[in-house]
Amino acid sequence: MPIDPAELAALPSIDAAELLSTRMGIELVSLSLEEVVGRMPVAGNRQPFGLLHGGANGVLAETLGSTLSALHALPDRFPVGLELACTHHRSATSGWVTGTARPLHVGRSTSTSEIVITDDSGSRVATARLTCLHRDTRPDPGPSGRSGPTG
Repeated sequence: MPIDPAELAALPSIDAAELLSTRMGIELVSLSLEEVVGRMPVAGNRQPFGLLHGGANGVLAETLGSTLSALHALPDRFPVGLELACTHHRSATSGWVTGTARPLHVGRSTSTSEIVITDDSGSRVATARLTCLHRDTRPDPGPSGRSGPTG
């Protein structure tokens, strides 16, 4: 049974200052089982030529897609990213980008989301696809804070 979006904030987490999404200024705008919407400023997330960094699009996409997977998988299963693919269509140089994650597949062991990222004018900046594995248990970060070789 999926988790109620209102319960997501009550889940135990690490200090918000330790979250990459916090450092990048990502804000969740709305949460539902049908879609998760979030936004991120271009300022502070640029590459050396002044454009929004493509990796920042990836972080926004994975944040939104993982959150959507969590809404479907928790509390019985715990989602972890398995594969992320991003196509960058155009650059963003100012303002905010907004991402909308929608489920393409939700199963017991995996879920796949499409994340569309647009700029302030509504033009598509990037399209991403994220597949999450739904684990039976939450990964234990251990004393070093790492959950494994890539963790």
